Amino acid sequence: MVVSVNERNHHPRANTVLVVPFGTSIRKDVPTHVYLHPGETGLEQSVLKAEDITVVRKDSLLEAKTRLRNLTNSRICELAEKVQIAMGCVRIR
Repeated sequence: MVVSVNERNHHPRANTVLVVPFGTSIRKDVPTHVYLHPGETGLEQSVLKAEDITVVRKDSLLEAKTRLRNLTNSRICELAEKVQIAMGCVRIR
């Protein structure tokens, strides 16, 4: 999932985007994962792995074959909290 702001994503001199990868190994005890239902993504049940946040070169991305989906603002905030946990900024509740 691309998580960088659109200003960066579309800037002509920015050659990367910030991403959080998806996974399909569902384990409910991982505090840095956001669990997504198929209706949210168009994929099977999956997780976003906040501990693996990284950058991807724009030229390695493929054009979308179907309409891209956006997560709700509350899901984006949940993901941001998980990134903070992965960085050690927030204690696990």
